[in-house]
Order: sequence, then C-alpha cells, then structure tokens
Amino acid sequence: MSTNTLPAALAEIIEDFQALTEPDRLQLLLDFSRGLPALPDRLLDHPELLEQVVECQSPLFLTIEQEKNADGVAYRLFFKAPPEAPTTRGFAGVLHEGLDGLSAAEILAVPDDMPEQLGLTRAITPLRMRGMTAMLGRIKRKVAAADRLSS
Repeated sequence: MSTNTLPAALAEIIEDFQALTEPDRLQLLLDFSRGLPALPDRLLDHPELLEQVVECQSPLFLTIEQEKNADGVAYRLFFKAPPEAPTTRGFAGVLHEGLDGLSAAEILAVPDDMPEQLGLTRAITPLRMRGMTAMLGRIKRKVAAADRLSS
C-alpha cells in the first residue's frame, strides 16, 4: 500500500504499523494511546468547544484550532478520550501525531480509508474501525469548514 501521498509524519506512522505483526500493531496503538497529549487548560474549562464523535464506542471529543505561521494557516488538533478507552485514545494519538500542525490541503488530502492502512482491521472490531474512520472524517469536515471561513 502506497503512503507517498500522505503527509510525511502520517506516512511514517503507517509504515511503522505495517512493518509489525498484528499483536505488535496493537501494542503500538497502545503506545499512541499513552502519548495522546492532555487538553490545554483553556479547553478543559470550556467543554462546549469540543465536539463528540458519536460513532466512537467510547466517548471521544475533539476540536481544531487555526494557527497562523510563516507558511499560512496550520491546524492544531485536540482530543479528549478517557484512559479506559485505549483503542480510541490510540487512534486519536495517531491522528494527533500525524496531522497536528498541517495545512488544510494536507489534512484534506488524507484518504478516507487511512485507518485501514494501519493494518488493524482483523485485530479491531468493525465498530471500532468505523469510529476511527468517523474521527478522521470529523477532523476533515471541521478543517474544510474552518478553511472556507478563513478564505
């Protein structure tokens, strides 16, 4: 499976997953779960700024923020998921590490089937995979809407 059309960080993550056996892929997903950054205080105090991804089996909330930089506008991703939801947190961690700080064009170019490229479809239930796909879709919709407003 080609990862050359993906943002560099996300392509590297997918290559790491694909290089492992299924049990080791689950372990890597758990590592991403532990690495998911906590919400900044400004969002902890305002849960209404977060949107729930209802397709996820576990409660997962996310939001995006625009950040101006020398290249234009970058998008920052923020997630809230309980520690007892390692699969959901792990995928949020993958998306955070792979997409945080990228432009709208880079995020919107990520294929919708990217979660399947991690090679977890046999190890994770279809319902959880659907949650992963929904998380990516929600990010892309929010970025597209924010990008339209700022253009």
